Amino acid sequence: MSTSEPFGKLNIESKDIKTASGVDLSEHQRTVIGSVLDLFAGRPSLAKLQLWKDDAEFTDPLTIAKGRKQYEAQWYGLQTAFSEIERLGHEVKSNGNPIEMDLDTRYVVKGLGTEKKISSKIEIWMEGDKIVKVADKWNGSLPEGSIAQAFRRLNAVTVPNLVSVPKNAEEDAKRGNQ
Repeated sequence: MSTSEPFGKLNIESKDIKTASGVDLSEHQRTVIGSVLDLFAGRPSLAKLQLWKDDAEFTDPLTIAKGRKQYEAQWYGLQTAFSEIERLGHEVKSNGNPIEMDLDTRYVVKGLGTEKKISSKIEIWMEGDKIVKVADKWNGSLPEGSIAQAFRRLNAVTVPNLVSVPKNAEEDAKRGNQ
């Protein structure tokens, strides 16, 4: 399988974007939100991650990932860590900067079968047409304190050493990512 695009085609799977009353989205915002929903569903691809700036940041209660090497490993790591990821529901609350969205997801930990439901407040910051930051606030918040911050930074540095990110579209496709 060969493609002329080095990162593959932008095959967004999450096309049915639910919005709160009065929230209108541009076509590009729909593409960005769909790609982020795909990432949260454990469906990363190099093409989708090209919507992110190289120095973008992803934060959640477990990590503060800064830069492409760190945030790409976080998204590909979902496939490694979970046997099932099911989106239970989402709704875009604001089309501003950040775009704000509620997201409910069910995760099943690979090998353990442990199930965890997470309700998140997602914030997507844009600079021009690129994502510069995504924050995943479980139950609406992120942990504070120096120990939590140190753990989150350590996770961001460690995960790229444990999770391999495809080098090109062909390698991505072999893993089932489109």
